[in-house]
Amino acid sequence: MSPAEFRQACREYAAKQVDGQREDFKRLGVLADWDNPYLTMDFQFEADIIRTLGEIIENGHLHKGVKPVHWCVDCGSALAEAEVEYEDKTSPAIDVRFQLVDVAAFDNACPNNGTGPVGIAIWTTTPWTLPANQAVCVHPDLEYVVVQCAAERLVLAEALYEKALERYQLTGDVIARCKGAALEGLLLQHPFYDRKVPVILGDHVTTDAGTGAVHTAPGHGQDDYIVGLKYKLEVDNPVGGNGVFLPDTPVFAGESVFKANPLVIELLKEKNALLCHVDIRHSYPHCWRHKTPIIFRATPQWFVSMEQNGLRDQAMQAIAATKWMPDWGQKRIENMVTGRPDWCISRQRTWGVPIPLFVHQQSGELHPDSKALIEKVALAVEQKGIDAWFDMDASDLIGADADNYFKVTDTLDVWFDSGVSHACVLTRRDGLQRPADLYLEGSDQHRGWFQSSLLTSVATTGKAPYKSVLTHGFTVDAEGKKMSKSKGNTVSPQKVVNNLGADIIRLWVAATDYSAEMSVSDEILKRTADSYRRIRNTARYLLSNLNDFDPASNLVATDELLPLDRWVLDRAYHLQLEILAAYESYQFHLIYQKVHNFCANELGSAYLDITKDRQYTMPTDSLGRRSSQTAMFHILEALTRWIAPILSFTADELWEFIPGKRNNSVLLNNWYQHLAPLSADSALSALDWQQLFAVRDAVAKELENKRNQGEVKGGLTADVALYADEPLLTILNKAGDELKFVLITSSAKYFSFADKSATAIQTGLSGLAVDIHASTNARCERCWHQTEDVGSHADHPELCGRCVENIEGNGENRRFA
Repeated sequence: MSPAEFRQACREYAAKQVDGQREDFKRLGVLADWDNPYLTMDFQFEADIIRTLGEIIENGHLHKGVKPVHWCVDCGSALAEAEVEYEDKTSPAIDVRFQLVDVAAFDNACPNNGTGPVGIAIWTTTPWTLPANQAVCVHPDLEYVVVQCAAERLVLAEALYEKALERYQLTGDVIARCKGAALEGLLLQHPFYDRKVPVILGDHVTTDAGTGAVHTAPGHGQDDYIVGLKYKLEVDNPVGGNGVFLPDTPVFAGESVFKANPLVIELLKEKNALLCHVDIRHSYPHCWRHKTPIIFRATPQWFVSMEQNGLRDQAMQAIAATKWMPDWGQKRIENMVTGRPDWCISRQRTWGVPIPLFVHQQSGELHPDSKALIEKVALAVEQKGIDAWFDMDASDLIGADADNYFKVTDTLDVWFDSGVSHACVLTRRDGLQRPADLYLEGSDQHRGWFQSSLLTSVATTGKAPYKSVLTHGFTVDAEGKKMSKSKGNTVSPQKVVNNLGADIIRLWVAATDYSAEMSVSDEILKRTADSYRRIRNTARYLLSNLNDFDPASNLVATDELLPLDRWVLDRAYHLQLEILAAYESYQFHLIYQKVHNFCANELGSAYLDITKDRQYTMPTDSLGRRSSQTAMFHILEALTRWIAPILSFTADELWEFIPGKRNNSVLLNNWYQHLAPLSADSALSALDWQQLFAVRDAVAKELENKRNQGEVKGGLTADVALYADEPLLTILNKAGDELKFVLITSSAKYFSFADKSATAIQTGLSGLAVDIHASTNARCERCWHQTEDVGSHADHPELCGRCVENIEGNGENRRFA
């Protein structure tokens, strides 16, 4: 197909993917302007990408150069660092002898009493790059030894020579030592070409592996290229874009680089230059699309310079001015920006936003009216998309001068496209502003989107595009392995949604500490579903107890609520402050923990359990019942809002059933403002309640022991006597009649610790002993309490006095229940 047809097919495919992702995001409850998304392939966006490139050029950050870049032979294009993955690969590791051309010059540079020819050994895992060799590099400060091995001498780093000789199956004596700097300028014979190459110096040489001398091909490596500039070495790249040696390459013309490795090794053997060959398994760069090994290959490309006009220094300042969450993100991106090479922004692809430049055929300079030409191209792209540039003839823009210029056909790196969203979205849309409050992505984007956004923004505005950056870890499987479609170990969100509902995925995300890797499996999702049910069932219980509650007429004023109801609202008030702080700092797992614990502990194990008696035994409009309903109403209003950003579907469903007038969605509301802390004059303070619940726990433990021993069947079959020291005794006295309801026992009396009975048991709570006995009183068939007055009313022989009052309406103003 033609390039135009190909671009149209790409556009149609991308649109299909966008539609699919949009539906999935909607099902997950993600809110967005779905009818008006920003897409890098929108004509307006494409035009603004070109304009942003123009600003970068105007600010002097763009240059053209022949540099080695990551090159995928399958893509037929340069790759950005963010498009490179590292996977294990088996490669031939070879040691090669480079012979000294002038032995006398060597003896003068490194005096020794040896005999025979002198060779400097190099080690490489890319034999195919040897045809492009231009030098051998040593570290100026490393110690090198001269080893006499039979009739020849080998030069090796002192730290590595013993391992090297073992590989070569050679023995020999060290006859001299010298610093690497002494070897600079000596000439070596290329191992199989009629070419002499120099010994040069470089700080990138290490003693981690190899020989301490590095084969240097500036056309095939970044370090090689940099050191080559210093020594004005030729940037020779004999490899075409398809990974095949060019036709004029001696010996290897027409061979694929990876298939050429065995041929290079055989030729080295013929020339007696091969010291050792073994295959090793090591980490090697691969294309993220094709999962195939890539090569370094020098080609003419367009670069955003990290040094011109101080871009690197400005970027480092912008990083320091940004808030990074977690804070280790700052060091991570600083390290990447500090050490990164110039950014290769050009690609050799048919689909992509063009680099709309005209370059003089003789001087290589850009057209002097490039700024105006870029705007003309941008205006055309706004109307017709990127095809406008490719359809243009040079004469359409620069007239008769077109014969002196060639039109650039390269496209922009896709990371440039996404990286300029700060210019193409934030400055284009009403209600948005630059810099953004937050950028959110995975931890791999420190070398991807976070960095491309940073560099394009600093290059155009001098500032970062974001105020803060939040990073999440990778999703991993149950074994801790990164999830990847290519590995087939992903958990399908669609499947989880169909089986468990979207809120389970949302809760799993919120419950996980995203600063580290996030494990997901069927078992983990099952546990998440259990936690979800705890929250949902708590809300359902609250709703069920508000069936006849109308806040317009039944709401009890806060200062008239019963003490226990005041306490639970106090807990909810302080919890809401903690939840809001967690939302502000994006600590979603803390929100999950706090809400779940509140539902399970303060509500499920305490408040709701205690107030069942009030809800089910007191008159409909009694203060005791309406007071607890008021507390439940306030809590449900707050709880629904707390979970709304996380359990959005559940919260919206709850919202429909909460009593009272309300708008269409909980998401259209603010945080609830009618929770209240305990006032200073409250009968029981927050600390008092903390002590009362500690007493409750201590009593519950002893009740369980008694039940296990068969002495009581449950709390309501027991009479409890508590013996307490001050100040606990004072607190028990404040609770008064409410104490037995807090403990959920048929009776609860309290005495001084000094008066404890002989059968009292010391609890785990300091200064508290309890004496528990099975109640001998009859059980009220209505409230199940066993009290002395059961049967005292002739009309209700099976009820206690309290229940008689309640059914006859006399207990509606009871303060404690």
